[in-house]
Amino acid sequence: MERTAKLGRALVVLVDDRLAHGEHEDNTGPLVTELLEEAGFIVDGTVAVAGEIVEIRNALNTAVIGGVDLVITVGGTGVSPRDVTPDATVGVLDRPLPGVAEALRASGLAAGAVDAGISRGVVGVSGSTLVVNLAGSRSSVRDGMATLTPLVQHVIEQLSGLEEA
Repeated sequence: MERTAKLGRALVVLVDDRLAHGEHEDNTGPLVTELLEEAGFIVDGTVAVAGEIVEIRNALNTAVIGGVDLVITVGGTGVSPRDVTPDATVGVLDRPLPGVAEALRASGLAAGAVDAGISRGVVGVSGSTLVVNLAGSRSSVRDGMATLTPLVQHVIEQLSGLEEA
């Protein structure tokens, strides 16, 4: 049976100092939005924040309080001092989903997206919202979304009670 209903609402949070300060154009947000829409999500929007724990955490909390089903963060998952997205995300999660984060790293590395392979990104649930950190390159985003899409549907169905235990 073909799925005709939308999976839910999604928000994209881009963690990029230069983008947040208007110093360069966003070339990743439209890609994530397109991939989310292809997967069946209604994308509420894209938010750019600087690589600051407080800014990232505020964006995530706003999305959770706003009732989105999925938040995808892009960027800030590496090992440089400004890469604090996972640190901010852990502070808002109720339950981590480490297997999903590991799948994203493994598939990214297998596809040649080195930043995905060394990503410290986390995945988990905050309230009834799934939160996913993706590495910042376009190849990491493409591969990450391909890996994530079938998993996300299952998680969201469980969170919304559509799948009975």
